[in-house]
Amino acid sequence: SQIIQMVSDAAATKAPIAKIADKVSGIFVPVVIGIAIVTLIVWLLTGEAIGFSLSRAISVLVISCPCALGLATPVAIMVGNGMGAKNGILFKTAVSLEETGRTQIVALDKTGTITSGEPKVTDMFPADGISEQELLSYAYALEQKSEHPLAHAVILKARENLSLAKYDADEFQAVPGNGLSGKVNGSIICGGNMKFIRQSAEISDNIKETADRLAEEGKTPLFFSKDGKLIGIIAVADVIKGDSPEAIKELRNMGIHVVMLTGDNERTAKAIGAQAGVDEVIAGVLPDGKESVIRTLKKKGKVAMVGDGINDAPALTRADVGIAIGAGTDIAIDAADVV
Repeated sequence: SQIIQMVSDAAATKAPIAKIADKVSGIFVPVVIGIAIVTLIVWLLTGEAIGFSLSRAISVLVISCPCALGLATPVAIMVGNGMGAKNGILFKTAVSLEETGRTQIVALDKTGTITSGEPKVTDMFPADGISEQELLSYAYALEQKSEHPLAHAVILKARENLSLAKYDADEFQAVPGNGLSGKVNGSIICGGNMKFIRQSAEISDNIKETADRLAEEGKTPLFFSKDGKLIGIIAVADVIKGDSPEAIKELRNMGIHVVMLTGDNERTAKAIGAQAGVDEVIAGVLPDGKESVIRTLKKKGKVAMVGDGINDAPALTRADVGIAIGAGTDIAIDAADVV
């Protein structure tokens, strides 16, 4: 019933083009009626019969009156909304329908928009003297307290392994966009990207090469350390949706500049961007940084932002048109103009 209400609300709102049509009609219609009356009076004054004079006045009225102007825009908006609804697209207002047509740049959030948003663990590289089981145990202790999609991949992997020792992390801390830390069995465990782990542990050239290779394959390497020593890398990959490259190609064919936003490191982001076929990749974007990226993009043209998560909501509001994926969070759907 809320969806039905939204569709009828959208139909009731006026697009900027409809407002212009109303203004023009408001001036034009009285002027035309005035000309028709003048025509009637002039013919009567020249001695013509009332029937003849009336028929000339009606001719002026019928030919000049801009009925189409007043009718065409609401009809076009109704048809546009109806076609959208038929294809599973909800325009919240008539303004968003018109604005969407003017889009020059589309910014796509990577996780859950271009990709399926269901990452999986693909590789595990424990450090010397550490077993895969041990690495996964410590990783699970941290990641089970995180809400990040990549954390979910580690949790799933750990749950598949029934013989795994499952620890609990105390003094848990999350550094948005960087990593996690906590105490497990009295040891300080950290997990996250290379920049974050480098602050507490040394990363050898060999490990760095492995991480670079994984990134070039479009995988995200997660580093884990115990008491200031690296205990290994867990690689996680989020597969691209089957129809993403095709959708991006269609956008580019329409002359739209396609940008991908992601918190991934530069290498992983570029690998995924190349697979998806986007024009530009903006990597290393922290959750609260998306909105400022949109602000920068708006200087270059009309921007539509497409996202699905809580952290996309400010960017969806900031963009000229915010487009939310219906399977996303309620706050993203609420913040967007189009769902």
